[in-house]
Amino acid sequence: MTKKSFIIFTMFILCIGLIMTGCPKKTVVKEEAPITKEEATKAEAERIAKEKEAKAKAEFEKSLVAKKTPGIEGVVFESSMLKDIHFDFDKYDIRPGDAAILKENAAVLKKYHMVKIQIEGHCDERGTIEYNLALGERRANKTKSYIISLGISPERISTISYGKEKPLDPGHNEEAWAKNRRAHTIITAK
Repeated sequence: MTKKSFIIFTMFILCIGLIMTGCPKKTVVKEEAPITKEEATKAEAERIAKEKEAKAKAEFEKSLVAKKTPGIEGVVFESSMLKDIHFDFDKYDIRPGDAAILKENAAVLKKYHMVKIQIEGHCDERGTIEYNLALGERRANKTKSYIISLGISPERISTISYGKEKPLDPGHNEEAWAKNRRAHTIITAK
């Protein structure tokens, strides 16, 4: 091999090497746009909303008390955040004060959209078993309808009537009877 061919061969190899390795790529540094005051305020508001939601969830979880109820599979929960409503003697109409209570209950249910409930209809001890079961059912269904009208999905609500079988107050006077004429809400799934 002559000196000239050796130089050409070497140049050829170097060119091939350069082509194979390629030119180094340029590194592009992106500058992040500065955060505007509006974006910072929005981010802070989102952080505060998440904290409030977490606190509300913790408060709701603390309010739950597990109980075993005959006739209901699994464990159900009582929550102090879901209030009972009461009815007049032999009636199943929602009274104005009780409507306000149901609005509060609906607000809780809207916060916790995965919660399913059962509304229990109860009566006082007067009347026959059959009559009180029917009246308790009307009370539970009326309560369910009212909560649905406040924007809660019907699939989240079931009803049952206990008639006079599960009195809150075992007394035999008007004060006890008034306590027993109620719609009580329990949580069946969360």
